[in-house]
Amino acid sequence: MKSIDWRKVRGTVLDYALLTIGAALLALNIDLFLVPNRLVSGGVTGIATILHFAIGTPVGLVVLVLNIPLLMAGVRWTGGARFALRTVYATAMMSILTDAFVPLVATIPPITQPLLYTLYGGLLDGIGMGLVFRAQGTTGGTDIVARIVHHFRGVPLGQTLLWINGSVLILAAAVFGLEAALYALILTFVAARVVDVVQGESSYGRAAIIISDKSPAIRSAVLAQLERGVTILEGRGGYTEAGLEVLYCVVTRPEVSILKRLIHDIDPKAFVVITEASEVLGEGFRDLRVAT
Repeated sequence: MKSIDWRKVRGTVLDYALLTIGAALLALNIDLFLVPNRLVSGGVTGIATILHFAIGTPVGLVVLVLNIPLLMAGVRWTGGARFALRTVYATAMMSILTDAFVPLVATIPPITQPLLYTLYGGLLDGIGMGLVFRAQGTTGGTDIVARIVHHFRGVPLGQTLLWINGSVLILAAAVFGLEAALYALILTFVAARVVDVVQGESSYGRAAIIISDKSPAIRSAVLAQLERGVTILEGRGGYTEAGLEVLYCVVTRPEVSILKRLIHDIDPKAFVVITEASEVLGEGFRDLRVAT
């Protein structure tokens, strides 16, 4: 009988705790700062907020309904089983808690100062998303759409997210007015910076150098689960002088946690160096022609 790896069990429990806390913070942010002030955060949540004021539908329920087909597609075409399961869990928790928190938030005096609810909204949004990313999940929505578009068309993730969220903000401007859309832009900027702090990262791209005796398995996992290119470098140990295979790959900020856990599951003794990439040009990232 195979013995239980308690270190892996503890890691999984911690990840789901982070997913739960992150989803709860995101739900609280929606009820406390976003919906009462008609502040749109973009993506599926933004669409749900607009529909809430247009036809009175519950925000959490709409988020869940819109995410169901996206999650099914994501399970089929993006990420691995672990990533898909954690995304389903985080999305379901956020959707359920968004509607469950409504009676609780109703007892709290509303914050009506635009700068305060925008900054605090961005803070909670960033912390929540950062915790979910650290636990190797997402809250579905535009993240999955971007991954699917990248899978079939090779369009960079950031470019797809920009177009989708930009379209949602334009719709929000038409429904709530230009001022609300401008505050939404501030919230989006603050949230992005806070996500970087929570994850301990400050730039978009990350370059990883991986040295492992199990590099073929790691290379296959990165190609299949992250759909990121991997370059094989020929190296030689400075002490043993034995030849070895060094892997080099570049990933986005949200993918760093997934990459580290992926490597750990295959070879806990692997030597990994992850550095900031101030600019990444080429397939899967920014178009080289646009940059020049």
